[in-house]
Amino acid sequence: MTHRDTTPSHGTSPDRTEQELQESLAALAGAVHPMPDAYRTARGEWLRRERRRRVILTVLVAVVFAVAVLIGLWVLNRTPSDPGVIFSGTGTGTSTATAPSARPPGSQGP
Repeated sequence: MTHRDTTPSHGTSPDRTEQELQESLAALAGAVHPMPDAYRTARGEWLRRERRRRVILTVLVAVVFAVAVLIGLWVLNRTPSDPGVIFSGTGTGTSTATAPSARPPGSQGP
């Protein structure tokens, strides 16, 4: 810092500067006159923006849901047309055979 930065200029004090600033701001504020329907206009704009935001969000959710359903249907539709190993009926049939210990008493085995 230099000596010039710390010394106040001649003829100004912090109180005088504050007073002049207050007077200037008061004069500026006194010259501003709001429109009679400013609140109604601002509220209408806010409601329009809110409504637009909700519509956009609803459309976005609907599009994401529709894309997810279409992808799911596409994946399910891409399954192979042949029945596969599990449901072909050509397996060993181990699930139909019963173990000897699971037979009811008095039944005969094969």
